[in-house]
Amino acid sequence: MEALLARSSVGISELKLNPTAVLEASGNMPVAILNRNKPVGYLLTAQAWEKIHNILEDKEILKIIGSRMTDGKKPVKIKIDDL
Repeated sequence: MEALLARSSVGISELKLNPTAVLEASGNMPVAILNRNKPVGYLLTAQAWEKIHNILEDKEILKIIGSRMTDGKKPVKIKIDDL
């Protein structure tokens, strides 16, 4: 049995009947799409995807900050008003 990475799931046949209803019922959470009771994909609302994208973008920014803080260069002090 494969793990589902979503709280809800829907069969591919049901998804074909009314994809908008599936998205509306999702509550902005991922929905696992099943084919013969096996996950074949995940469906997200645009709002859920944007949230995930922002989290991933923030993680990448934190990674860049971390590498710059340990690169051995002397920090430059600036005033926020100068920006």
